[in-house]
Amino acid sequence: MNRKEFLKQFGLISGSAFIALQAPAMGSLKHDSTISGKVSYQGKGIAKAVLSDGFSVVQTDKEGNYQIQVNPLAHAIFLSTPAGYEFNSFNHVTQQYEHLGARNQYNFKLQKLKQNDDHHHFIIWADPQVKNKSDVEKMMTTSVPDVQEVVKSIGKNALIHGITVGDIVWDNLFLYEDYNQAVAKMGIPFFQALGNHDMDYRQGGDETSDKTFKKYYGPTYYSFNRGKAHYIVLDDVRYLGTERNYDGYITEAQLAWMEKDLAFIPADNLVIINLHIPVYSSVKNRAAFYEILKNHKNVHVMSGHTHHNKNVFQNGIYEHIHGTVCGAWWTGPICEDGTPRGYGVYEVKGNRLSWYYKSTGKPRAHQISIDVEELTNQKRVLANIWNHDPQWKIACYLDGKLVEMEKTIGFDPEAVRLYKGDKLPSGRTFAEPKKTDHIFMVHAGPDLQHVKIVATDPFGNQYIAEKKA
Repeated sequence: MNRKEFLKQFGLISGSAFIALQAPAMGSLKHDSTISGKVSYQGKGIAKAVLSDGFSVVQTDKEGNYQIQVNPLAHAIFLSTPAGYEFNSFNHVTQQYEHLGARNQYNFKLQKLKQNDDHHHFIIWADPQVKNKSDVEKMMTTSVPDVQEVVKSIGKNALIHGITVGDIVWDNLFLYEDYNQAVAKMGIPFFQALGNHDMDYRQGGDETSDKTFKKYYGPTYYSFNRGKAHYIVLDDVRYLGTERNYDGYITEAQLAWMEKDLAFIPADNLVIINLHIPVYSSVKNRAAFYEILKNHKNVHVMSGHTHHNKNVFQNGIYEHIHGTVCGAWWTGPICEDGTPRGYGVYEVKGNRLSWYYKSTGKPRAHQISIDVEELTNQKRVLANIWNHDPQWKIACYLDGKLVEMEKTIGFDPEAVRLYKGDKLPSGRTFAEPKKTDHIFMVHAGPDLQHVKIVATDPFGNQYIAEKKA
């Protein structure tokens, strides 16, 4: 299918021309309140496939047919791609939905995977956040090749997909096109979540702030499956009607949909929820979110937004807040907490999840930075272990002697050097070092010569960093 035909089929004409010319026409299209269709593979219906309009959630019958009473506020029908099937996509941007128009029937044709998908991988990109073509060039020449190498290292026939958890761009929505080119080059199916910098401003309230995003990427909340993992994407950015004024909130409609969606998922399956603003600290109605998930014992939340890396276990749920693809807004090699700019790499085996943080341009083994500070009659050793959680084990050797490090809250020294002050970093001076709780500290005598740190993650992977003092 060529691009012109694709745009015609999916209505993905971008920019203000689309909004000006198409929005009134879209509003005048009519369809019956009941939508029907079929989910099939090579003409044969797929039973128990789950579809939704964002309000109701239904399953196909044994012949692959479905019917759904469409909510008047619905704008699309989307398929929760079942396990065992490929993700429909165009240039690797996933397309598992149909925009509602005048038609009353929407069919979804799938292709079977060539291997079992209980074992697969996925990548989490947080905040690519490109503002201009210079940022795009950095993304294309550093981040994209890095992912290509990771994909290659995992294996030629491995199943791997990506999810960007918001702030795809930095308010300039025309750069969605450049992000899409990055996805095409990475060569794996990519799903998208909405971030606070992905919204249309000055066009009303929250219900209209995602107009351009929907034209490119479809619904702002949906689900899909791979193996024994169920993935949910949510929109937890509530636009409050004035430019850049928002809060963290998951609408009642989304929560009601999520509860219905999860009713089809076994309680012991892995559930992976992807959104932009961290739930544990910044979503106002997080109690309602946690309540819906109380019967699911294997839940991970993937978020971004903060431009630092942090792992939190709360209400029985593990939340991964990711360091960003753009670091400190494309101004340097690290985020404000010292985490290298990069992304998360995850491996699913059955209902078990493992992970590591991949620093852009660095080997997988790069998981620790060490700084030695000269003090009066002593030296202070600081280690930043950015993907740390309480299950990590840390061993520190000073001139070969094992000593205990203290976990503390403080600034990463390199972040201070790069970003501290009203003239740094150049061009985007608002970036400032931020305190983090993944700093480890120990004091030593003035004659210290060598530091070695051995960190073991929860999966038995050992990482070693050394530095001359």
